[in-house]
Amino acid sequence: MTKTASRGRRGLGVAPLEGITGRESAPFGWAPLIILFVVGLADRIETYIASGALPLLQAEWGFSDTMGGMIMTAPLILGAVALVPAGYVSDRFNRTGLIAVVVGLWSLITLGSAVAPIFAIFLVTRAILGTADTIDNPASSSLLADYYPPKTRAKVFGYVRLTNYAGIALGTILGGVVGEAFGWRWAFACMVIPGLLVAYLCWRLREPVRGFLDEVIARNPSKPIPIPESDTGAQPDRPPGSGHPPKILTQLAYIWQVRTLRYVCLGLALLTLGLQGIFYWIPSLLTREFALTAGEASTLSSMVSLFAICTGAIFGGWIGGRMHGAVRGGRLLASGLGLFIGSAWLGVALAMDNLVVFMSCLLLSSFFSSIAIPNTFASIADVVAANSRGIGFAVLNFLVVGGGALGPVVVGAISDAYGGSLLTGMYALLPAMLVAGLFVLFGRPHFDREAKSVIVAARPYSPPYHLREETATSPN
Repeated sequence: MTKTASRGRRGLGVAPLEGITGRESAPFGWAPLIILFVVGLADRIETYIASGALPLLQAEWGFSDTMGGMIMTAPLILGAVALVPAGYVSDRFNRTGLIAVVVGLWSLITLGSAVAPIFAIFLVTRAILGTADTIDNPASSSLLADYYPPKTRAKVFGYVRLTNYAGIALGTILGGVVGEAFGWRWAFACMVIPGLLVAYLCWRLREPVRGFLDEVIARNPSKPIPIPESDTGAQPDRPPGSGHPPKILTQLAYIWQVRTLRYVCLGLALLTLGLQGIFYWIPSLLTREFALTAGEASTLSSMVSLFAICTGAIFGGWIGGRMHGAVRGGRLLASGLGLFIGSAWLGVALAMDNLVVFMSCLLLSSFFSSIAIPNTFASIADVVAANSRGIGFAVLNFLVVGGGALGPVVVGAISDAYGGSLLTGMYALLPAMLVAGLFVLFGRPHFDREAKSVIVAARPYSPPYHLREETATSPN
């Protein structure tokens, strides 16, 4: 018999003792969202310090634009290789503990970047960090789906995925401003202590029972159902789609059958190819084309992007919530249209030779593209069963990271081939962003049916699993 939650439970993300009904916006509270938000933010800040400090790194070591792109590409390639195993692990073991260990390790490895004596060692530390940085993604996304119901998922995924872009802006600022004031090594070193503190918060976060929230929603009870105890989040007596996950090949075959996931993955891979490739080089473009210093370029580009992406993601979560259930595949419709409009504005921005007009168009591009952030990831959580969400998000992130890995080096290589013209490399990636919007819209006709099938599969065929033994032994 699986025990229900005791009064001695401690930690963050604990549900009320009486249980949950699935009708609450945050049945486990908002602490999980805050902690996972901070995890994502610290992750991206550390990763994109190199973007803001890139002119300083090139000045010290004299490497080419192609190698400058490899600073971002090498970590992403290794991270992509680690993603599917990371999804496999996150479907089988304690996810909060996994994230805590990973964040603690990358905090320590960051110190290696700060003290690297030569470029080769610096590049190796960045590559190793790419593996650590991407392992927490499947576990974090899987946790959000077990902490928050579908009506809240667009909002919470919006905030957490927002860190990917807000962290880019803040990391770029940190790399440029701190690097210019104190040296680029201090820009990396200042992330070590915050990273260890974030790891401790993750260790304190309570692991939810995998798939229990889906079962509660499927039952739609009038009274709260008590939360069962769980050390790993995987229960052997769960109904279909909830308990111990099947073998990895079975999981991958199941993931391939989810058409919404297929289209959204391809769309986000192409989108990331364009966005990562272009926005990674924006500070360098401003220094070359508009004669700004490294600190000025990183601060200006990052503040504009940060404001636009934050407002775009928040608006996207709101409009996606309004369209979800009201329009067929409403979340994906909002995402696809946002990507089309955002890509068009980016093309206009790259054609401008006035700094104010350029940054204004960049702001509009970032705002509209960000509408897709909360809606695409919430859609994946809706159409994949609880016991395979880790591997589902791993496949998604594998393609997204793969696209992002190619972007910076493609722009750098084309720039080298055309005499240092970053604009030529950026224009080459614009078509990929337009096609990304098409793929997201292709997934729209399948979304409602596949999301409904997840809830149907979570419906128990007997009393709630933690009460089954009691029911079976009852004298009545």
